[in-house]
Amino acid sequence: MSTLVARAETLAVDVECSGDALCVTLSDGRVVSVPLVWFPRLAGASTRERSEWELVGGGIGIHWEAIDEDISVASLLRPENFMRLPDKALQPPARKKRAAAERRSR
Repeated sequence: MSTLVARAETLAVDVECSGDALCVTLSDGRVVSVPLVWFPRLAGASTRERSEWELVGGGIGIHWEAIDEDISVASLLRPENFMRLPDKALQPPARKKRAAAERRSR
């Protein structure tokens, strides 16, 4: 007899935006902070618009009605799977250093 275990999903419980970062508190206690430039609509929004968010799907995502922006927790935890970011933004530090050294040696 096999037992199926449901996978626990990490959910957003709180959201804050500073002038340059989106910080999301998760149900497991972690706080994920990402640059606002990853989300142009959010980056271009007013402080008031950024503060008017709501959790969707019980916390699987965040919605800003005024700017028509939706961000999933999954995209914050694994941006390389959901967003087209510059390659250098997602490289591990060792690869960044190696790439810089290779450019200098050319």
